Amino acid sequence: MTYVGTATLTISELREFASFTSCEQRYIRRSLDIGLGRQDAFKLWARNEAEAASIRKQYVAYQDLKALRGMRPDEIGFDDLEVFMGKLVRMAAFDLAQERLTCFSAFRFLYERLLGAWVRPWLPGAFCGAGALPQIRPDRRKLLLHSISEAAATAPGWSEREPSFYPEFIEQEAA
Repeated sequence: MTYVGTATLTISELREFASFTSCEQRYIRRSLDIGLGRQDAFKLWARNEAEAASIRKQYVAYQDLKALRGMRPDEIGFDDLEVFMGKLVRMAAFDLAQERLTCFSAFRFLYERLLGAWVRPWLPGAFCGAGALPQIRPDRRKLLLHSISEAAATAPGWSEREPSFYPEFIEQEAA
């Protein structure tokens, strides 16, 4: 019975990923390769010099991932909040400024996989904080901030179930 429940949840993750734009899907896969150290992102994802430069910047932006994975701020107290949220918002701002993630769902999908299920309570705040920064163009700010539902922003609790689907690069065969 557990297998059926797990399979159902994995299928829902697959469906959610399929609902994202192709640009979001590509960016999520690339980001997971960089953030999880799965592949050489330059070899796999850089189609031109501009993308290579973007990947280089993303490696730098993601340097705090290891530290973030080790931090688990108290959800009630304020100890370590400044350091944790500062790093998380800075990294989120980088990702949102790339203009490849267009909604909270895609952002949440990525960050749950980069950091783990425990980060879910922190994602609405990081997304809204990063999305409202002046580094994000005003029209993008509006689009991003309107994408987070009231339910996501005010959730009374979050699932602790780890994601099971981690999308990867799929090489297309030449026709």
